Amino acid sequence: MMKRIAMALTLALVVLVGSATVFAADDPPKPDPAGTTIGTAADVVNATSGAPTEVDMEKYKETEPLATKLADVVGHNRISINMVWTLICGFLVMFMQLGFAMAETGFTRAKNAGHTMGMNMMVYGIGMLGFWLTGFALQMGGSGGAAALGGGTLLNSEFTITLFGKDFGLFGMKGFLLGEDVYDTTVLTMFLFQMVFMDTTATIPTGSMAERWTFKNFVIYGFFISMFVYPLYANWVWGAGWLSTLGSNFGLGHGVLDFAGSSVVHMTGGVAALAGAIIIGPRLGKFRADGTPNALPGHHIPMALAGCLILAFGWFGFNAGSTLAGGDLRISVVAVNTMLASAGGAMSAMMYMWLRYGKPDISMAANGMLAGLVAITAPCGFVNPIASVFIGVVAGVLLCVSVLFVENTLKIDDPVGAISVHGVNGAWGMIALGLFADGTYGDKLNGVEGTVKGLFYGDPSQLVAQLIAVAVNFIFVFVVMYVFFKISDKIAKMRVPAEVEQEGLDMAEVAVIGYPEFSINKTHR
Repeated sequence: MMKRIAMALTLALVVLVGSATVFAADDPPKPDPAGTTIGTAADVVNATSGAPTEVDMEKYKETEPLATKLADVVGHNRISINMVWTLICGFLVMFMQLGFAMAETGFTRAKNAGHTMGMNMMVYGIGMLGFWLTGFALQMGGSGGAAALGGGTLLNSEFTITLFGKDFGLFGMKGFLLGEDVYDTTVLTMFLFQMVFMDTTATIPTGSMAERWTFKNFVIYGFFISMFVYPLYANWVWGAGWLSTLGSNFGLGHGVLDFAGSSVVHMTGGVAALAGAIIIGPRLGKFRADGTPNALPGHHIPMALAGCLILAFGWFGFNAGSTLAGGDLRISVVAVNTMLASAGGAMSAMMYMWLRYGKPDISMAANGMLAGLVAITAPCGFVNPIASVFIGVVAGVLLCVSVLFVENTLKIDDPVGAISVHGVNGAWGMIALGLFADGTYGDKLNGVEGTVKGLFYGDPSQLVAQLIAVAVNFIFVFVVMYVFFKISDKIAKMRVPAEVEQEGLDMAEVAVIGYPEFSINKTHR
């Protein structure tokens, strides 16, 4: 009798649990601001072979009730490790802001030190607010979240159009102002990590337009690129947008891949820098009457080199952090590839200048190191160490050739080489992924079965996808930013008056003097 009662109670409990599960599945996801429901047995069961189905979980709970409780703890810890890893890497990327500030300030003249440093500081706050207002939602609002961080399925609204019978995602529609509908630990972790990436993009043009850009126009720019331009392209690659689906829709490899942002972050910033530098024009005295360039040396090379080393340090967060998972052991490969490419870039840039001009140009070597880092940012998760060194070596040479071409042929004044470091080598990094991805990583990325392979490992279609991304980035970003700068110049002049530029922008534009003990009328200019 007791056995029958026990069996009946057990059956009723199973029915109730099953009913509750079905009901929950029909409910829309709800925010979890305390993180209490994140990390359960579902994050352990079948964790290596994809998310478990409801049937998997019910069967598991029925047969392993005590193991389920243990699995809940393990699952919570697994997600916690990934979340802490992602946040710490985000903090490292934020620290790169100091590296950019020091590099750009050191490579420019003393009379503009306060202004240059001020732009690099304020772009952080301006960009963050712009990304909070609209940028994050446009980029990630339809991404579906990140399983490694516990879900984030609240980000489930992507604006799409249908062409050729296929859906093309254009932008997200959920997450504006991080409102109550996305008040969730996973979503906020994603916001922090994505925000610091965006801010790297926003800071790049401050170098190409340094020493003549008005602060008013800079502020307008900071909001525009963080609220609209960066988020849209980032959505197409990272937010489940149309470039990421070129694989599943048209059989082009795994669709566009950019592990940590060679195109999303660096090429976007470099192309924006190109558009701005063209419109704002060269600094006074940069070009002689015959068009040949004058050297306008930076005032503090040790500061600039220190900034470059800080950037190299923060880049570990940039690249290895893009796994979003401390439990993804590929992070060691990503980190080593990042290091080796930076060394290859620094060495090849130094040797190129040494062989061509008779002396090793250390400032060019520092930019070569950054060029190698930019180039490896897209392929770092998909290539081996030998390829990484080669990618860095090519990046260093490309940097030198591009800097000379931009200045001598295009007659564009770029005080810190931002166009060449970030724009040119961002494009090279995307192409390098399409060439050297070795098929050891990336199974099921963007919903495509199999690992990622480049041209040299049997999949030319992946290279085609990467080339499409490079073309789309250049056309979209250049056209939009060129038009923006033209219009914004009518609202708030881009360029300071000639007398202010001659005297220095510090006091006139930001009410400080970077070096008050220096006479701004003498050689420290």
